[in-house]
Amino acid sequence: MESSKVKAPILTKRDYIPLVKRALREDLERNGDITSNAIFSRKTRAVFKLLAKDDGVLCGIDVFRSVFQLLDRKISVASNFSDGDRLSRGTVVATVTGSLISILTGERTALNLVSHLSGVASKTARFVAAGSGKPVILDTRKTVPGMRRLQKYAVVTGGGQNHRIGLHDMILIKDNHVDAAGGITEAVARARKRWGNRFKIEVETRNLDEVREALAASVDRIMLDNMDNAAMKEAVGIIAGRAETEASGNITLERLPSLGECGVDFVSFGELTHSVSIFDFSLKQDAIL
Repeated sequence: MESSKVKAPILTKRDYIPLVKRALREDLERNGDITSNAIFSRKTRAVFKLLAKDDGVLCGIDVFRSVFQLLDRKISVASNFSDGDRLSRGTVVATVTGSLISILTGERTALNLVSHLSGVASKTARFVAAGSGKPVILDTRKTVPGMRRLQKYAVVTGGGQNHRIGLHDMILIKDNHVDAAGGITEAVARARKRWGNRFKIEVETRNLDEVREALAASVDRIMLDNMDNAAMKEAVGIIAGRAETEASGNITLERLPSLGECGVDFVSFGELTHSVSIFDFSLKQDAIL
């Protein structure tokens, strides 16, 4: 059976420049940085260092750079690190050189973005390590509105894989679809009548009877929702490789290693994107030029 893995997003400037512009407008409004503009001269130049204060995975260095370059094209952001690189506490990740006012104006927006994205990547990396490659770690659509492409990019940067990007690229028949349609068989039949084989089909199941029904409908992936390990292991045995399997709901980091023993192919976590602690960075002045 062909894999129903959704292709990972490629991050382009179109994915983050509009967001960065909105974030800067939110911060500056019409008056701009009234504090920095009152205290310093536009002629004053400075050097700042981006310092890692955690251990983890870097993500969003180009987004960080874009904040300053949108404010002032003369600002230079130099870094020997790329997204996906491991960082240790105390590492100097980048050097920002240019107008002191411009650097201070962009500081918070730039830090907010790189800290959040690196937090997602670092958390994903911890989950990937705990699972030791089996099952594959997936994200969900539980993302911050307007930041989905960035957050899903961060998941991939941390070593995970993307589930569907949105409602548009994979059919996922969930419990509400099943109940409203009158059953899995009918819901799958309607989806195939509308789309044929254009999209992969996944079905959420709540018990072993629904697993059997989904399997009989020849779907591509069967989600095992809120099942304990014994039920998941039995479900995997019933499916016997005729569809991909995905564990979801009530899965914790501590429980993750045991899922490999159940034989499931994938496990999805909403918390990779909806409950993230930031990766702590600071931007510290190094010199006034």
